[in-house]
Amino acid sequence: MIPQANDALATEPAVRGRTPVLILDEAHLLGHDQLESVRMLTNHEMESSSPFACLLIGQPTLRRKIKLGVLAALDQRIAVRYHMNGMARQETVDYLRHHLALAGRTDPLFTEDAANLIHIASRGYPRTINNLAIQALLAAFIVDKTIVDETAARAAVNEVITAE
Repeated sequence: MIPQANDALATEPAVRGRTPVLILDEAHLLGHDQLESVRMLTNHEMESSSPFACLLIGQPTLRRKIKLGVLAALDQRIAVRYHMNGMARQETVDYLRHHLALAGRTDPLFTEDAANLIHIASRGYPRTINNLAIQALLAAFIVDKTIVDETAARAAVNEVITAE
C-alpha cells in the first residue's frame, strides 16, 4: 500500500499544483508499526521538496515516543515541532464566553469563581475546559441553578479530573 500511496501523493502537486496534507490527530495513540508506515510514506525520490506535508498531532507522549531509538529515522524527518501551552486565565474566560455566544448565550453563565476553578483544573487546555464546562453545566442543572457557580464547577472537577 505504501507504493500506491506514494504514487498518489507524488502526482498531486504535478497534476493539480497543490501539496496534499496528511493530518494524523491523536497520533500519540499510533503504534510503532503505524508510525513506521508514516516514515515509509516520507521516503520519496524527490530531493528538492516533499510530495506532501504530514502533521502528527497528539499529546506530549508522542514526542517521547518518536524520540525512541526505533523511530530515529522518523524523528530525523520532522522539520518543525510545536508544543501548545495551556491558555492564560483570561483566555479561558474568553474561550468559555465565545462558545456560549456561539450557542446563543449573551448573559454570563459561569461565575468568576467557577471560571477560575475550571481554568486552574484544566491548566488552560481546551479539551479539558470543554469537559469541565459540560460537567459543571450538568451539575448546576441537577440542582436547578441557572448559573454555574463554584460548587457546580467543583463537582465537575471531582467528576472529570478525579475520573482520569
